[in-house]
Amino acid sequence: MAEPTELLALARMFGDTVLERWERLVSLETPSADAGRAAVFGKELAAGLAATADRIEHPSGPGGDHLVAYWNGRGTPSPSPSPDGGSRTGHTLLVAHSDTVFEAGTIARRPFTLDEDGDTVTGPGVFDMKGSLVAVELAMDLLSRTGAAPRRPVRLVVVNDEEIGSPDGARLVARHAEGAHAVLGLEPPLPGGALKIGRRGVARIRLSVRGVSAHAGLDAALGVSAIDELVDQLASLRATAASLPDAALNVGTITGGTRANVVADHAQAEIGLRYATPETEQALLKAVLEPTPVRERAALSTRTLSHRPAWAMDPANPLAAELVALAGTLGLELPLGSSGGAGDTNLTGALGIPTVDGLGPAGAGAHGEDEHASLSSLLERAALLAAFLESH
Repeated sequence: MAEPTELLALARMFGDTVLERWERLVSLETPSADAGRAAVFGKELAAGLAATADRIEHPSGPGGDHLVAYWNGRGTPSPSPSPDGGSRTGHTLLVAHSDTVFEAGTIARRPFTLDEDGDTVTGPGVFDMKGSLVAVELAMDLLSRTGAAPRRPVRLVVVNDEEIGSPDGARLVARHAEGAHAVLGLEPPLPGGALKIGRRGVARIRLSVRGVSAHAGLDAALGVSAIDELVDQLASLRATAASLPDAALNVGTITGGTRANVVADHAQAEIGLRYATPETEQALLKAVLEPTPVRERAALSTRTLSHRPAWAMDPANPLAAELVALAGTLGLELPLGSSGGAGDTNLTGALGIPTVDGLGPAGAGAHGEDEHASLSSLLERAALLAAFLESH
């Protein structure tokens, strides 16, 4: 059995190797929905994991191949309590993603760089979330080098479409969440390195309106303006969102009509929703998905483009308590908090599976020009992950 402090000391010996690997993964750009680049990255990631993994799969999806890696563990673990009063004896699920929000070619303008402080790494995707993938590789390597192994079977799911709502990756996460003892999300942490024990849910809905065209000057009364109907619908939805606790509504795009002298016969808007609790989620989705026309001859339709359920924060999260205690043995502090953004762990948290997210290395600037992450934090998170998998 490897002691946590032994794992941390060993991790700190691999700073240069980690930097090389980090740079390699960042240099292989992975914008969402780019199947070709996803395939190249998947092969590179699999090559790094193959040294320790017992099996690696590449499930296909519309945006290219995802990746699932398996480690067998030491054997069948003894049952441990679950929130429903039963017991969980299943695997530990690690959830990550390979895609970034950056277009191909960004790396040429903002190359991977280690700052003069010897700790801060910059570049597209270093924080969200390729540093986390390096941390997983290192964690499994630490266990192997110390003659240790995960206590339970481990599965790592890396989807390639998280940044666009996991339209396909969500089904992969759901499949591998079945029977899981615990879920560890490898997304970046909150400011200060805090773990996420709750996430607001999000949804993207397209609201379409069909009206009746007519001459705007001669026969305006014969027409039904789809644009006017859409504006009224959006105003009503804004009022609904404002009346609900912890709800937000953003109109992202609006299109419609043809020209100024024609009553518009079509219009649509893409609406972004955010909600912190299942109750608010239900009320907000009902309002958006079941609209009532203001105009008698207007026809409304909706389409859900993506949906992630609310994962309500539980301050007494027992899995988080275990991680905080384990971090303490390494001399590390792990604050806890809730995220205003959504991710793949929204699903597992909402299902009641013990879930903690934000186990990636500390940093800031996700999705922006100033994205950066900490090398020392990556080494610490790798040691913490290895220690947890070995003992839990």
